[in-house]
Amino acid sequence: MSTHPARNASIDHLRIVLTVLVILHHCAIVYGGSGGWYWKQEPDGSNRLLILFNAVNQSYFMGFFFLLAGYYTPASYDRKGAWPFLADRLRRLGLPLLGYFFLVSPMTIALARTGEGHPFWSGWWLMTKLKEFEPGPLWFAEALLIFAFAYAAWRRLTPGSARHLQAVPKFSTLALAAVGVGAVSFLIRFFVPVGTNVGWLQLGYFPPYVLLFVAGCLAARAQLLERVTFAEAKPWAIVSLVMFVLMPVVTVTHGGKGSFQGGWTFNAVFYAFWDPLIAWGIILTLLWFFRIYCATATPVSAALAQRAYGAYIVHPPVLVGLCLLARSLAIPPLLKFGLVGLAACASSFAVASLLLLIPGLKKIL
Repeated sequence: MSTHPARNASIDHLRIVLTVLVILHHCAIVYGGSGGWYWKQEPDGSNRLLILFNAVNQSYFMGFFFLLAGYYTPASYDRKGAWPFLADRLRRLGLPLLGYFFLVSPMTIALARTGEGHPFWSGWWLMTKLKEFEPGPLWFAEALLIFAFAYAAWRRLTPGSARHLQAVPKFSTLALAAVGVGAVSFLIRFFVPVGTNVGWLQLGYFPPYVLLFVAGCLAARAQLLERVTFAEAKPWAIVSLVMFVLMPVVTVTHGGKGSFQGGWTFNAVFYAFWDPLIAWGIILTLLWFFRIYCATATPVSAALAQRAYGAYIVHPPVLVGLCLLARSLAIPPLLKFGLVGLAACASSFAVASLLLLIPGLKKIL
């Protein structure tokens, strides 16, 4: 009898929501949030509500993606074997990564430059000639490829290993994990601050990504992500709420001198430990909530789940284009964020639907 997790409607619903949050996260940067993006209408960090929105998102949503990716990795490896597993990962992750790197990246940069009066088509060719190549949000695919090869190597080096979690870890265990992740993050950010890329990866955010991917792998056989209870999520939800309140207090009062991005400062220490402490509760609460209240697939949700990966890939040029179209609208930035963000989400899923009509892309997207 198989103990591997099968596709689950609640987890597919989570994937849809996380994809939407990625699009809204980048839209928030355009209108006054914090972070890097291809084109911005408002100054970076000019809207405190959007800064908080970005900070909370950053703490957990990509880590959640890594947790889900790890959750389905053992079953895929067991079903296919080492080399077919890696071939599948190269097809599903490597091909979109290459497509974005060489095609979508210069196109999106050229599109953003039209906001400064530059032509699009010749600009796209110019960006290609200038080798303006980067993975954009497909850094996630790059990281997952690294994780997939590491997982395959571990399985080959430890044949017959059946290590897995039997139950959701206790509060004390998760607390120790959060402290450990925070400490490692602080040390890494001391040398590689947040916002600094190494091979297009922001290593300052990677300690929780690695831990959550491993946790997903270990939770797979007992299907733990589908068994989270309210009692297990509640104490961490309280911790997350406390962290949610603390962040604006620290940012408004400037908690201490120095950068949040890294270094020997109070702010850097606070941010490094804040990340996992708020993330654990949000992840556990969402797993419980979606298991209870979003466990039944509908035709619409099934269609959206099938298109979530494609929407994730294509959303940068879609979002940049819509932001440029809306730049002359004389409405407050928060309202524009809401309107453009919703339009970008709908349009990204629509473009993904069109891509799935292309022969062969269904096997990739």
